[in-house]
This record gives sequence, C-alpha cells and structure tokens, in this order.
Amino acid sequence: MRVVHNVAELRIAVKAMREKGFRIGFVPTMGFLHEGHASLIQQCKNRCDATVVSIFVNPTQFGPKEDLATYPSDLEADQSLCLKLGVNLLFLPATAEMYPSAFQTFIEPGAVAEPLCGKYRPGHFRGVATVVAKLFNMVQPDLAFFGQKDLQQTAVIKRMVRDLNLPVDIAVVPTLREYDGLAMSSRNIYLSTDERKRARCISLGLFAAEAAFMAGERDTASLLTRTNECLWGVDELQYCELVDAQNLDPLVGQVDRAAAICVAAYVGSTRLIDNIILSPNQA
Repeated sequence: MRVVHNVAELRIAVKAMREKGFRIGFVPTMGFLHEGHASLIQQCKNRCDATVVSIFVNPTQFGPKEDLATYPSDLEADQSLCLKLGVNLLFLPATAEMYPSAFQTFIEPGAVAEPLCGKYRPGHFRGVATVVAKLFNMVQPDLAFFGQKDLQQTAVIKRMVRDLNLPVDIAVVPTLREYDGLAMSSRNIYLSTDERKRARCISLGLFAAEAAFMAGERDTASLLTRTNECLWGVDELQYCELVDAQNLDPLVGQVDRAAAICVAAYVGSTRLIDNIILSPNQA
C-alpha cells in the first residue's frame, strides 16, 4: 500500500494506475474506520482493479458547535486496516493541502440539501459537496463508494455529479449494523453504556415500520407512527420523516415508489442518524 500526503504525489500514483488500464475505485472517509468502512472498501476491491482510500476530517462540514475538535481518530489503526484489506493507495492530506491559504470557492447544493439534516446543520452539505468535488478532481475515480446510512449525503453527491457532469459513477452500499441493529458510525464511541442501550430504539423503530411495510401497510402516517412509537430512548428527536428515496421530497398518503424513513436524534450528547429503504417492488 502506498501512502501519499499531497495532491502532486496522488496524481502521479493515480496516473500510473490509469496507464496500466486499471478501473479505479475510491472510498472517501473521515477516518476512525470501522466495519462499515471496511464493507465499502471490500465492495470497491470487488468491482475495481485499484482501490484508493482517503482519510480527511473535513472542517467545512462542521458547524461552530459541532465536534470537529473531538472527532475520533486512530490513524495508526486506520492504516493497518487499509493495509489488511488490500488498499492500493491511501491519501492522507493535511487541511492546508485541501484548503490552501485564501481558499474561497465552494459548491452550493440545491433543494436536496435543504430538508432533514439540512434543517439542523446549516452549511454542512456545502462543505460535503465541496470536499467531495475536490477529492473527485484529485483522484479522478471511475467509481466512488458511499454508505446508505448517510442517505442525504449520497443524494447530494449524486445530484452534484449529475449537474456538474462529473465523470464518476456513485455506488451506495447498504448500511452495516452492530450486533443489536445500531447503525455503525464512528460517533458510536461517544455513547455511554446506558446511551448505547437506548440508541438501539432508533433501528428498532425503523425495523418495525419495515415489517409493517412488508406485511402490506402503505399509509405514510401509519408507517411513521410505527417508528415513532419505538423512539422512547432518544433524548431529542430532530426528525422522523418518510421521503422519496431519490429526491428526499416528503411523501404523504400512500407509498407508491421507493421511499425512505429517515431519523436523526440525540442520545445523550451524540447525534445519530439512520434510515430504512421501503421499496414497493420488493415487498
């Protein structure tokens, strides 16, 4: 595994791969890698000739009261995992490499970034879209891999790729979960033992709605009620919404297309997000 720290080295390494005719896959991360990240890397290895991973905690997607300064990190463990998984190229840029002095150009995502997390994290998806576009320009991958847990992020990135004609395909990998159903997240480490037990209610609520959907329930209000009834363990519920799985528009009445129930809530001081996809074609 080759490790590079600046864009010049990255481009030389990627050019060598391209000259060999390799199909290049890319997994952008913020580090503190877990099995969910490993599943993205494995999917990348299965579908591409060369796997590039980046680790960069992007400051522009954090709000002033968010956890940028305390975001979990274990770079040594991350590098060991990447090596074990057979990553070909690991990109570890410093903040100054990604955002040089006097940096001032940002990407403003549209309506898809406004609901759900967009209501509660102003500027977040502006930072996400900007850093992902920069990484795409640096790596120039054929295929990039993201997790379904960050459903709105994937929607923003897909929209950006389409609108800006970026030559990369986006693969969304199903959410990987802990033994008790909690969606894997780097932030799960923040949870105390009690909070960890209570956080399980989020996935239980989603699974309850999914079970009702698979049994034939199509009324959006009823499906949301199934989820909300289980959310007793959260300390603050920011949203529990049923939306179109593609454009994130809210759905009312009957679910007649691919939809998602999305939840964001605080358990203790930790903000957790999760979702479940409901597809009429699969029920």
